Amino acid sequence: MESSAKPKYRKISDLLVHPPQMVKNVFGSITWKVNTTEKLIYLTFDDGPIPIITDKILTALNLFNAKATFFCVGENVKKYPSIYKEILAEGHSTGNHTFSHLNGLKTDTKTYLENIEKAAEYIDSNLFRPPHGRMKTSQQNEIRKKYKIVLWDVLSLDYNQTISKIDCYYNIKHFSRPGSVIVFHDNIKAETNMFYALTHTLLFFSEAGYRFEALNSSMLKQNEKIPHRRIPIFANLW
Repeated sequence: MESSAKPKYRKISDLLVHPPQMVKNVFGSITWKVNTTEKLIYLTFDDGPIPIITDKILTALNLFNAKATFFCVGENVKKYPSIYKEILAEGHSTGNHTFSHLNGLKTDTKTYLENIEKAAEYIDSNLFRPPHGRMKTSQQNEIRKKYKIVLWDVLSLDYNQTISKIDCYYNIKHFSRPGSVIVFHDNIKAETNMFYALTHTLLFFSEAGYRFEALNSSMLKQNEKIPHRRIPIFANLW
């Protein structure tokens, strides 16, 4: 696809893969993509680190001199601190993904915030992504005081075992553009789809002249509008 083209929605699930601007405008205080015209893409990985899979991701990224951002579960960092250190040593960035992968819509705000701070004992980052992309407005309003909240411009759907690995890759190829934040999953469930989509994404966009960089808080100039409508993020979509 051409970098200047606006990708078209093909089916209803594309609204989750590539959330429309009208959805993004409701929430405020969230980064969905990076504002740039350069050929830059931001690969992100949720749920790790874990043995073998995270190592294989790092190897693939190194082959393309690509940097990425790993939104880590605190419990996994506690179990596998050496893998977390390796992520940082290789020049990637990390973000907080709660300590025990809590679903914000099913968790009271006090417990949810405490779980984030427990993860922060192991994850030194002021980037945050809610597990499942779900959190309450009350949670978002508190989180934004300390963290830059990052969701996505493109969701690969690699965790969805009802779709093919080729479809996961085509989701990325079809919707990605300069500044896209792309979500993969660093876990066993997503392994097959993720590695296929990741390697093909690295190949295709490298050949198209793109670079892959890690996110950091200084580049995330978020809309400081505080959401007033109490609409849980993607409550009915995922």
